[in-house]
Amino acid sequence: MTLDAVLDTAAGVCLVAGALLSLAAGVALIRFPDVLSRMHAAAKPQVLGLLLVLLGCALRLRSGVDVTTLVLVGMFQLATAPVAAHMVGRAAYPHDDIRRDLLLTDELAGDLDRIRADREAPAARAS
Repeated sequence: MTLDAVLDTAAGVCLVAGALLSLAAGVALIRFPDVLSRMHAAAKPQVLGLLLVLLGCALRLRSGVDVTTLVLVGMFQLATAPVAAHMVGRAAYPHDDIRRDLLLTDELAGDLDRIRADREAPAARAS
C-alpha cells in the first residue's frame, strides 16, 4: 500500500468520524432537555467533529496554503466556541430555561436575585 492510499484512508476515516460527531451534536440539540445541556452538546462534540473534518481535509489536500487555512479555521473555532457557550449560559441563567434539578453544583444560586435585579434595572431606568 502506498503512502497516498494510507493518507486517503485516514482522511476518509477522519471525515466520517467528524460527520458522525457533528450529527450527534445536532441530534443532541433537539433531544436534550434544557439550555445548559444543549449548550454542552453544541460546544463539545461539534468542535471535535469539525476538527476531525478539518484534519481529514488537510490529509486529503496536503498543500501548504490549504493546510494553513484549515489550521486557522480550527484555531478560530477553538477560540470562539467556549466563549460563545459561556455567554449563552450566562444569558440563559436568570431565566427559567434552565432545569436547576439537573445541576450538581449551582455556584450562582446565591447571586440569582442580584443577577435578576441587574437585568431589570435598565428597563426600569428607561421607563
